[in-house]
Amino acid sequence: MKRASGKSTCPVNFGLEAFGDPWSLLVVRDVVYFGKHTFNEFLASDEAISPSVLTARLDALTSAGILRRSPDPADGRRVRYDLTERGLGLIPALVEIAEWGATHDPDTGAPADWIALVRDDKQEMIRRYTETVRRGGSVFVGEDSVVAQVQAAQV
Repeated sequence: MKRASGKSTCPVNFGLEAFGDPWSLLVVRDVVYFGKHTFNEFLASDEAISPSVLTARLDALTSAGILRRSPDPADGRRVRYDLTERGLGLIPALVEIAEWGATHDPDTGAPADWIALVRDDKQEMIRRYTETVRRGGSVFVGEDSVVAQVQAAQV
């Protein structure tokens, strides 16, 4: 992604230019935490993004090198979005935002035991998130999810 001309060279500004609206980070969250990869899966998220905004965000995230667009192996007529290595680099920021939100939102939907697990060994959990998502999995959904891995390790 190129920096907008005339903008500061501050790294925070660069990051905000790449993913500086809530919709972009929610799309990344949906890939990481819930294993969503298609337009209709993103559209079905609780936040009720409009189709035109979703299209714009997917295009912007792809242009910024955060998402990779490819034919869906299950149905070549659909497009699949996956995180690139650059996008995987956002996982630590998502974990920090989730922890902050769970701490300060009295109505959080985050399970307290999961937040405690992340706090107990954040670096290991970030490593697990990253490796699992890199393989096409997610944190909460699927047989190879991070939740399934943690549960298997506790048995």
